[in-house]
Amino acid sequence: MTMLGTFLKPMHPEGWRFVGVFAAATVVLFLIWAPLGWLGVGLTVWCYYFFRDPKRSVPLTPGLVVSPADGVVSLIERAVPPQELGLGPAALTRVSVFMSVFNCHVNRLPAEGRITAVAYRPGKFLNASLDKASVDNERNALAIELVDGRQIAVVQIAGLVARRILCWAKPGQEMRRGERFGLIRFGSRLDVYLPDGVEPQVALGQTMIAGETVLARLDDTGPIWLARTE
Repeated sequence: MTMLGTFLKPMHPEGWRFVGVFAAATVVLFLIWAPLGWLGVGLTVWCYYFFRDPKRSVPLTPGLVVSPADGVVSLIERAVPPQELGLGPAALTRVSVFMSVFNCHVNRLPAEGRITAVAYRPGKFLNASLDKASVDNERNALAIELVDGRQIAVVQIAGLVARRILCWAKPGQEMRRGERFGLIRFGSRLDVYLPDGVEPQVALGQTMIAGETVLARLDDTGPIWLARTE
């Protein structure tokens, strides 16, 4: 990687219009007062980095579950998956990854499989780090049938600042682990519901990288160092 590539990351197309608005506002601020203009420059750069979409090295070993988001593990607990997914009333292990406004917000599929359900539900915009955000906040939930027939769920949850959840995955679609499936703007959380009997291999407060950090292992599959970049 070049020095320039260290700082300049690809940007998701969803971000171009927002960067354009910030840049236009910056020009106006410079005309009003130069210090305000420099503040606008800083906000424009932040907007660019918010929508960054860097390449990731996705582990290839079968049976791995990777983080769907950049951020920090904020909750690990037993909880019932969203009822709209039809996964039943039994509690499963839920791992929550909280994204601040400084994290990359492109979401990636935690495991390879077929999308069996995509369900959007409107709701509140509470702090996404709170436990009750899983129930009360606006969310978009996906159920994924794994290659071995088990089910896993991933839920996009809006937060205090987030006002739009985007999801490109469709029911019936076959997707690979680490493949981009959505985006939330601007600060939020993703929940992963693991199959019964699967324990997470992460800890509270751990920093996660979407598509790269191994969140859990579905079975004892051996080494995990083989990866693809996308």
